[in-house]
Amino acid sequence: MKKYIGTKLIEAEPATKDGVDGYRVRYADGYESWSPKDVFERAYLPVTVNPNLRIDAPSISQEMVDGFISEVHTETMGDKCTVVRAVLRNGFEIVESSACVSAENYDEKLGEKICLEKIKDKVWMLLGFLLQTAVNGIR
Repeated sequence: MKKYIGTKLIEAEPATKDGVDGYRVRYADGYESWSPKDVFERAYLPVTVNPNLRIDAPSISQEMVDGFISEVHTETMGDKCTVVRAVLRNGFEIVESSACVSAENYDEKLGEKICLEKIKDKVWMLLGFLLQTAVNGIR
């Protein structure tokens, strides 16, 4: 069999079946199923409403972006460059750097802040892409 990547927007709620914790799942076409908790939580990311938007449609929130970054590693290279590697929940890694002109003005915390802003912008775009695919499919 060939392998496929699938992404879909679903509704779910915690449920127990035969004494096993899991989720009752409803798909866009109304089909309902049950999934064990560990399988479900590996496959689905909760969508939180972005309170800054005018409508209550599926959207990406700052909470989702921040929560998708599981590890941050910061390193100073040379005497004026900060490199930050962020590991996302799915294992994907994003690396950013920042540097200043004068080593006397170097501040690793400021460099880390600048890098994390760039990384979060990328995570926002990637989660937006994922959500857009879940809502509209790939065609």
